[in-house]
Amino acid sequence: MGKINTIICLLLFGFLGWGQEIEEGVLWDANKRLSWSDFKGKVPPAAEPAATTASGISYRYSANLIHHEVKLDFEVNAYFYPNESWYKPEVCDELILSHEQLHFDIAELFARKMRNKLRRTSFSDNVKQEIRDIYQDILQELQDFQDQYDWETGYSRNAKKQLEWNRKIAKALSEE
Repeated sequence: MGKINTIICLLLFGFLGWGQEIEEGVLWDANKRLSWSDFKGKVPPAAEPAATTASGISYRYSANLIHHEVKLDFEVNAYFYPNESWYKPEVCDELILSHEQLHFDIAELFARKMRNKLRRTSFSDNVKQEIRDIYQDILQELQDFQDQYDWETGYSRNAKKQLEWNRKIAKALSEE
């Protein structure tokens, strides 16, 4: 099989969407919180949401087949894309910013989930497809989770639920 190198990126724009050209993203960092100045994108005409966070998961790996065993080296990261993220200053506040931060934090949780899954999986010589399948499963789970988050918080309008989610995600991030 030899060596395989792959890099995949996904952008989440509220929904799952593919970008043609991926800009340089900001790597998720537990010590760095988003500020409104990080949102550099242009507000689209007739946009209904108050803000949009473009974030996603990327991965790359190399695999070597040694004596019928796959040795996998990989990197999985969550990124924020400033030029694709925007907000309406006249309607945004700190609660909405915390909502947008959590979209990025949720992407990190699922990047961690993918890392754990890759560590635990024994791959065959069809490693490329197996990794692709894991990635697609993680992306679907991530999208479902992001949708649930938006629905339960009313896109940040339900302040009580937003604070519950803030605590829930902070706890999950601290457990990893």
